[in-house]
Amino acid sequence: MTDKPAQKSPFADVAPALADYTDNVLFGDVWKRPGLSPRDRSLITVATLIANYRTNELPFHLKRATENGVTRDEIAEVITHLAFYAGWPPASTAVGIARKVFEETN
Repeated sequence: MTDKPAQKSPFADVAPALADYTDNVLFGDVWKRPGLSPRDRSLITVATLIANYRTNELPFHLKRATENGVTRDEIAEVITHLAFYAGWPPASTAVGIARKVFEETN
């Protein structure tokens, strides 16, 4: 047995420093700052990921958003709204990803 806690990050085996920054700085500090609620941070993050077509990170953050109190209807509104500002392809792709996340969390 070791005193070292298990890594939470899925890329700790390849980039341990990045995993440490992700766990301790991003999710351990930035996400816990008092200026915005976790729900608001989730809305901002999901919108940014959709707008920038960052599909790899979107499933994780959609699930996290629902855990932080963002409703499926609100996620649908974000996607619809972004279709006009970020474009149809990112919004269309986000619909497919959201559908899969919603099915998995039912």
